[in-house]
Amino acid sequence: MTTASEATSPEFLWYIPNEVRPGHRGDDAVADHNSLDTLTGQAVAIERYGFRGALLGAGWSRPDTFTVATALVARTTGFEPLIAIRPGYWRPAHFAAAAATLDQLSCGRVRINIVSGQDELAAYGDSEADRAGRYARTGEFLRLVRRLWTQRDVTFRGEYFQVTGSSLASQVQARPGRPHPTLYFGGASAAAEQVAATEADVQLFWGEPRDDIAERIARLRELSEKLGREHPPLEFGLRITTVVRDTTEQAWADAEAKVAALAAVDRAGDLPGRHDPAQAVGQQRLLDLQTRGEVLDDNLYTAPGRIGGEGAGTTWLVGSAADVARSLHRYAELGITHFVLSDTPYLREAERQGTQLLPLLRTPEARA
Repeated sequence: MTTASEATSPEFLWYIPNEVRPGHRGDDAVADHNSLDTLTGQAVAIERYGFRGALLGAGWSRPDTFTVATALVARTTGFEPLIAIRPGYWRPAHFAAAAATLDQLSCGRVRINIVSGQDELAAYGDSEADRAGRYARTGEFLRLVRRLWTQRDVTFRGEYFQVTGSSLASQVQARPGRPHPTLYFGGASAAAEQVAATEADVQLFWGEPRDDIAERIARLRELSEKLGREHPPLEFGLRITTVVRDTTEQAWADAEAKVAALAAVDRAGDLPGRHDPAQAVGQQRLLDLQTRGEVLDDNLYTAPGRIGGEGAGTTWLVGSAADVARSLHRYAELGITHFVLSDTPYLREAERQGTQLLPLLRTPEARA
């Protein structure tokens, strides 16, 4: 097991809602929620309160994520967008060129989150609906993008992608500890784990109990060795909702009230349409946690999954700043070094968690 003292210094990111509809997961519903000024205000605040950057979600029904990230990079000085992209939207050479250009213009602030889950395939002309095929294609995508970022005159002949004598006009500049934009990846199926073990830089987990995370980390490390991983050791991240309040009692009262409010919206049929959770192995793992109890470990709340919570909204860490910091420390002891946190309203909670939670996670005592 990797201990906190042996692990890379942890990094903390937030989340910016990249949504057409206002009020995402209980966010403040303002008319200009996705205007450039509003989104820039979020990015500037995230920077100010001590987060390295923020995840920007991807989906056909959202504003284009890469465009939003580019605009936010242009309006900030240190903010690092974790840009979610889908191989089905992009050809690898086109994406590698776009990301390399933005990385050069931003002085190395680009991070990439590769998403392979099924989306509205027919709407954007993708035909790869088979899970195994999507992950095989993702593996090729990652291999080719990495080569284009680090080599010249690349020739590649894969099942899904081919290029001949390809060199990017804007080369990625290697930086200390980062030879190219970091490639994050999520997925819990056997096919996804093979991609993570061999091709990703960071495997992102959702909020599962610590024993489950420890088991998955051990399996991925073993798989990396078995499959002959050619890159630096795989790192691990946690994407989770963190409900932090001044006291433990207030945090739980607010969490229960938020679940009740979301349940009311769900009953009214006003939640955006959701994909079938059975399509995603990782999502189904989260939903299955409800059978093990409403609160797991110390403060992992599974009730949000009952009312349609998806992804990071399915389970929450709940408590005072000290409670949540203690839980995040324990994930760090397992080997987690990348944390993507959030709660709503996003702007207000970025301030609260930036001022109350992050200091508890960054002290020398916390890393010992």
